[in-house]
Amino acid sequence: MSVYQPFYQHLDAMGLASWRQILAQQVEEKLAVDRHGKMPMWQEALNALPQVNLSRLELKTAVEVGTEADLAGFSRESLIELLKVFHPWRKGPYRLFDIEIDTEWRSDWKWDRVLPHIQSLHGRRVLDVGGGNGYHGWRMLGEGAELVVGIDPTVVFAMQYQLMQHFIQSPRHFVLPIGIEQMPDNLAWFDTVLSMGVLYHRRSPLKHLMELRSCLRPKGELVLETLIIDGEQGMSLMPEGRYAKMKNVWFIPSAATMMLWMRKCGFRDVRCVDINVTSVEEQRRTEWMTFESLQDYLDPADITKTIEGYPAPKRGVFIATAP
Repeated sequence: MSVYQPFYQHLDAMGLASWRQILAQQVEEKLAVDRHGKMPMWQEALNALPQVNLSRLELKTAVEVGTEADLAGFSRESLIELLKVFHPWRKGPYRLFDIEIDTEWRSDWKWDRVLPHIQSLHGRRVLDVGGGNGYHGWRMLGEGAELVVGIDPTVVFAMQYQLMQHFIQSPRHFVLPIGIEQMPDNLAWFDTVLSMGVLYHRRSPLKHLMELRSCLRPKGELVLETLIIDGEQGMSLMPEGRYAKMKNVWFIPSAATMMLWMRKCGFRDVRCVDINVTSVEEQRRTEWMTFESLQDYLDPADITKTIEGYPAPKRGVFIATAP
């Protein structure tokens, strides 16, 4: 049975069978495209995971799954080897059977900055756009969300989610390998929508904001985190080439400009609740993500600048209400 079957059944029960039919085809097609030839390796690793009875599951203060004793003779070293098949691990950290998956991002630090400013997630349907492997989604379950749907077109992140779901077996959290452009128009179904680390990758930030709005029910809450620059309303940075070695960065607004864009798209009660300079402690290379990371993206002679000479990454968190 597909790991997504419970979600499809949920959509049927909610009267969204037409979306379910389209979605199932989208997911099947996405997972069938194996650009890097890794799908057989991932599937083999998933099939080799042990069946366990969890003695511990913590999702509110961290994502901690089981203890080493739960493995009941399955080799810890063998499990680490299987986990590393799914490299790179970017969002986390996870503690899985006392194995510390030290991910590139300390996503828990970002969550701690966001959580105090948002409405209670208890009983809410949540969409996490660009949510990676679903780390924040698990934390949202820990806050009592009724249903969390993550979407991210990067297939390895969906496979990492499937690995965690193999052990957690939650009927309330799903990570789909699709982008927001594949969501139905005017869905208006989610109580809370998050878009963190996505907007600056979009050619049209206003179109992205309208896509987010269309997923929200009336008076639902938008939680958006994006790169920002210092400056007045109307100012934004459009890099000439790459930004911090990223080739797909289009617009980096000032905080005031970001709020203006949100108001232009019809959002109400728009506010900036947090500004944070990304540190090399929060985003860094680890044994679970061995590619380049933030330190490689900064000017070694002046870490307040990127390698290209732009202001170093600074991120703002913005909250707003759908009309």
